[in-house]
Amino acid sequence: MRAGLTKRQLGLLLVAMGVGAAGLLLAVDLLGAGRSAGIGPAQRMALGGAALLVLVGLTLLPLGDRPA
Repeated sequence: MRAGLTKRQLGLLLVAMGVGAAGLLLAVDLLGAGRSAGIGPAQRMALGGAALLVLVGLTLLPLGDRPA
């Protein structure tokens, strides 16, 4: 039995992290909706980073059970 992380597991982890980060960013925006007028430049960059994490994770999923 291998004890390492596979590319599929790493891909799922990255997708989960990206979706979670995007969800947290949007939740913070909703909770502070009375203070600001929408998503600012820093939040856009953070959402872009979260989207990048999801995309990288999705590209790792088809690589299967090879070690990461």
